[in-house]
Amino acid sequence: MKLSDFKFEIPKKLISLYPPENRDESRLMVIHRDTGKIEHRVFKDIIEYFGEGDVFVTNNTKVFPARLYGNKEKTGAKIEVFLLRELNQELRLWDVLVDPARKIRVGNKLYFGDSDLVAEVIDNTTSRGRTIRFLFDGTDEEFYKTIDTLGETPILKEFIERDVVDSDRERYQTIFAKHVGAVAAPTAGLHFTPHLLKRLEIKGVEVSPITLHIGLGTFRQVDVEDLTKHKMDSENYDIPQETVNLVNKALDAKKRVVAVGTTSLKTIESSVTANGRLKSSSGWTDKFIIPPYEFKIANALITNFHLPESTLLMTASAFGGYDLIMKAYQEGIKENYKFFSYGDAMLIL
Repeated sequence: MKLSDFKFEIPKKLISLYPPENRDESRLMVIHRDTGKIEHRVFKDIIEYFGEGDVFVTNNTKVFPARLYGNKEKTGAKIEVFLLRELNQELRLWDVLVDPARKIRVGNKLYFGDSDLVAEVIDNTTSRGRTIRFLFDGTDEEFYKTIDTLGETPILKEFIERDVVDSDRERYQTIFAKHVGAVAAPTAGLHFTPHLLKRLEIKGVEVSPITLHIGLGTFRQVDVEDLTKHKMDSENYDIPQETVNLVNKALDAKKRVVAVGTTSLKTIESSVTANGRLKSSSGWTDKFIIPPYEFKIANALITNFHLPESTLLMTASAFGGYDLIMKAYQEGIKENYKFFSYGDAMLIL
C-alpha cells in the first residue's frame, strides 16, 4: 500500500487535549469485521462483548518523565533534552533528542536545574539526535529519582498543543504500568479502570501482560510513498510464559485473544511458532504491520483513533481491513469522536 492511501483530513478540534474525567467513559466505536456493522458505545460497555476464557493482552510498560530542560555551559542557553533510551546503565549513556540541535556539539556540557545532574555530549547520531553521558555521583536509585523529579511527562506536544499539567503524570499512564521504559503511553490501555477489570474478571476474562517499551519511532513521520520501504525503529519487548500459556489456551479453545493496543498486537505477532501459537521471548522488534497481513495470534483489537498517515493507523487498518477502517474513520469524524492519545477508543472484532 501507499502512504497516500492513509491521507485524510481531521478537524483540529477532534484532537483531544485532555482525557475524559473517568477513564472508562470514553466513547467506543465497535467494528464487526464479519458484517461491516459499526456500533457507537461507551468504553465500559466493552464487557458485553467478552466472556469466559477470553484473554486481554495488555502492555505493562511505564512511561518515564523523558523530557528534561537544561542549560548549556558558558552561554546558559536553554536546551530541551528528550531521553529516548538508555544505552548503558553503568556508564549512564543515553540516546537523546536535543532542541535546538544546532547549538549542541560533541564535548558540550549541560546542567539541569539546581541538581548535581550534568550531561556531556559524546556523539552525534542524527540531525537532532545525540549520545550523552550523565555525570552523577549518586547511586542508580538516586540517579533515576533525580530524572523522575526533574523530568516532564512526555506527551507529544507537536500533536497535543498545550503545556504539560500535573495531572498528566497520572493520566498519561495506564493502570497496568509496571516496567519503566516508554517515552509514550500505550494509549488503548488508558481507558481501563480497576472497576472495569473486576467486572471482566467476574465474567471469566483473563488479563495478562506483555512489555513493549514504546519509542518515538512509533510516531515518526513516514516519508516514503512505498510503505514497504519504511523502516521502524527497534523497541525492546518481553513476553512472559504465563501470558503465553493463557493465550495459547484461548486459541486452542477458539476464544478471543484481544490485543489491547497496536503495541501489544505488534509484540505478540513478533513471536509466533511454526504452528501459529505464541511463544515466550524477549529482545527487540522493528515489526511494521501494514495491509495485507495475516494475523496469527490476536483475533480482536482495542485501539485509539489515530492520526492520518501514522504507522498506528496502518496497523489498525491491516487488522480491520483497509476499506472498513477508512469507512469507520470517516464516520468517526462525522460523529465527532476524539483522536490521538487522550481520545476515544475503537474495538475491532
